[in-house]
Amino acid sequence: MSCNTGFVYSNDFTTYRFKDDHPFNQMRVVLAKELLEATGILEEKHKITPRLATEEELALAHSKPYIQAVKKAGQGLLSEEEGLEYGIGTEDTPMFKGMHEASQLLVGSTLSAIDAVLEGRVEHALNLGGGLHHGFERKASGFCIYNDGAVGIKYIREKYNYKVLYVDTDAHHGDGVQWAFYDDPNVCTFSIHETGRYLFPGTGNVNERGLKEGYGYSFNLPIDAFTEDESFIDIYESAFREIADYFKPDVIVTQNGADAHFLDPLTHLCSTMNIYEHIPKVAHELAHQYCNGKWIALGGGGYDIWRVVPRAWAQIWSVMTEGEPLTGNLPEKWLEKWQEESPVSLPSTWNDPADAYKPIPRKAEITEKNNKLLEKALQLIHNQKKFNS
Repeated sequence: MSCNTGFVYSNDFTTYRFKDDHPFNQMRVVLAKELLEATGILEEKHKITPRLATEEELALAHSKPYIQAVKKAGQGLLSEEEGLEYGIGTEDTPMFKGMHEASQLLVGSTLSAIDAVLEGRVEHALNLGGGLHHGFERKASGFCIYNDGAVGIKYIREKYNYKVLYVDTDAHHGDGVQWAFYDDPNVCTFSIHETGRYLFPGTGNVNERGLKEGYGYSFNLPIDAFTEDESFIDIYESAFREIADYFKPDVIVTQNGADAHFLDPLTHLCSTMNIYEHIPKVAHELAHQYCNGKWIALGGGGYDIWRVVPRAWAQIWSVMTEGEPLTGNLPEKWLEKWQEESPVSLPSTWNDPADAYKPIPRKAEITEKNNKLLEKALQLIHNQKKFNS
């Protein structure tokens, strides 16, 4: 299936940069874009130039005092004490010059993707600069200043009045988006992530189900550390299909963190590139089944910017445009250009080798725990269907 798709991009995405040794590095977006160009499936005709979000749009999900604090921080006018009140100036989210404008662009890029899809110019849109899912109404968190996903979904609700299914496959729980819509029955959130027992932000338990009218529209699968491909794919696909059938969305928004890979330095999952082929295929299918193709995909986490993120994110675009993931060898042109700058040896193929990491001795136990988690989640969905019918 070949689809009309938009790729939102600006070289200024790289201005969102905390400091040189910070793990969040938007060069990964450049690497992914150039990998797609070298592969030949991303052309100028696909590209959408993003706009800046207005302060009124930022205020859909953030308090005005917080927005003003971010502006002051970017101008060097926010004190350390004031900054800490808003989660700014921490080790995770240090202040940097122009941080408001850099963050404003990432939110605007998500809004540009949304309008391109919902105004009918494209069926799907990919914004790898977005996916900053930890930002809160009045606080920065987990490398995220403004929460483009939360602003974007509020924007969809206000401008288009569509029911939104938000699916988050980052290894870290999509807490900021979940809490923004915890009492909203027109926004269903689904996050599959590493259990918060040992990983930031520590939330995302199965019993986080929503509040008031929003009860029954929040779903979490906190999978066990060292989960491998087969278990991840099985519970992701099973839950996603059930949730889509239950909620019947008008539009799907996905957050595509690429930090569940075994090479990621910040997490403890053991997936390979196999899951990054499968994740967008299911989203693509269900977007066409329930939403006439309306699908907005965002970036997210991912901290091995050389070996993992470009390949993982390129697969989203390949599935969006061609319906199938890329296979075989990576383009020599891209490898030759970037190997000189990479501190690690770049992979030469789209897939990972079968023996890429040491066998996990607890595989059977981990799979069983994840299966029980899935059973509990599916039972909750079935109970909610009966309650609503």
